Amino acid sequence: MKLTITTTVRANYLSIKNDFTEELFLKLTPPFPPVRLLRFDGCKKGDIVTVELNFIFFKQKWTSHITADNTDDNIFEFTDEGTVLPFFLRSWKHHHQIHRIDDTKSRIVDAIEFSTPTLLTDYLLFPALWFQFLYRKPIYRKTLRSD
Repeated sequence: MKLTITTTVRANYLSIKNDFTEELFLKLTPPFPPVRLLRFDGCKKGDIVTVELNFIFFKQKWTSHITADNTDDNIFEFTDEGTVLPFFLRSWKHHHQIHRIDDTKSRIVDAIEFSTPTLLTDYLLFPALWFQFLYRKPIYRKTLRSD
């Protein structure tokens, strides 16, 4: 299943690249489930990010490997792919794209591909994931400002 959320921000795409840190990662995590960051290497190919999700009665680890990254005159992008996933996910691929609009504006695209054990649970999980990524839009706009 695919999900794409786009956000325009007032910041240069290269300054946004520098802001993709552990601090921003923690700001972008929604309130539920609470997340404990266990490892954050960064956003370059070969880096690893591991979190622990707390669902009150049980906890689940989630590890993603950064499998690709690229920066050129118009885009900064990287892809994380889940290698250790919570029980309700079978696969996870998140392509982060920050497109240069001009020197002071950029477009952030969160393009996610995921699957669960069944097509029914794909459709059931979709709205929750959609809302969790919508949650990021005001944080991106507030945090990633150069004016």
